[in-house]
Amino acid sequence: MSLIRWIKSLFLRREERIWAIGDIQGCYEDFRALLQRIEFDPRYDRLWLAGDLVNRGNGSLETLEYLYSIRDRVHVVLGNHDLTLIAAYFGFKKSNPTIDPILQSPRADELIGWLRQQPFLHCDEELGYCMAHAGVSPMWTLEQAKEYARRVEERLRSDEAKKWLKKMYQKGSGVFDPDADPITLERYIVNSFTRMRFCDESSGVLDFDQKGAPTKKLKKQGLVPWYKCSMRHELPVRVVFGHWSTLGYVNNRKVICLDTGCVWQGKMSAKELNGDGRLVQVNCPDGLEPEEEG
Repeated sequence: MSLIRWIKSLFLRREERIWAIGDIQGCYEDFRALLQRIEFDPRYDRLWLAGDLVNRGNGSLETLEYLYSIRDRVHVVLGNHDLTLIAAYFGFKKSNPTIDPILQSPRADELIGWLRQQPFLHCDEELGYCMAHAGVSPMWTLEQAKEYARRVEERLRSDEAKKWLKKMYQKGSGVFDPDADPITLERYIVNSFTRMRFCDESSGVLDFDQKGAPTKKLKKQGLVPWYKCSMRHELPVRVVFGHWSTLGYVNNRKVICLDTGCVWQGKMSAKELNGDGRLVQVNCPDGLEPEEEG
């Protein structure tokens, strides 16, 4: 921002801008570079973050500390790597050098406590968007998605969170059964919000094994991105999601995918959800060598 524009900003209040940003995964310097590119000002602007704030990048602690400092201007949804951090904090998942600084921080309780309060789904129907890390199950209406999100959010925030989260890491089914036992249903809910990519085109059954990009071969096998499922409920909002770096940037009338592989030497992306709807990206050349994502 130029000096003149900065001086003007001290006296002129501008309209709020809302920016959605894809997976950060601890790439703190790239994240701050992106915020500088979009001229983010927490006095006026708001961020929607599509989950996976931490892990793999070397700035996971700095990322959490910064987001916590501006928490009143940020909407976060939980991703699979965020849940893994919470599980490592609880002691039943292995830590690694990129999240060790968080767990060893004197502020660990505060930061993890804040993370546990974050939702799996964020909606703004007036704006016309909702956001979940991996997306919204094709088998759900928006009201069902909200209800199921609240259900697992209550579990993660409860005194029994450690016991409950441990059960979420057991192998689950990709079949949606609203009459299943509570743990089986909640495992489906969590996996849908945080791990979903492909589903069977005709049945809506989720496939958690395929992690690459959509291909003609997978299409012949009946596997398509979850938002292309023929059984998918039409939602009154567009779904913003991340999680799928091999899919890359997608922007259509149904969804916006913003995971563009920053941690894999790709880009970090920000999409303006109001105003001009701009897409702004920064290159991330210092990321890891590309490999199959988790």
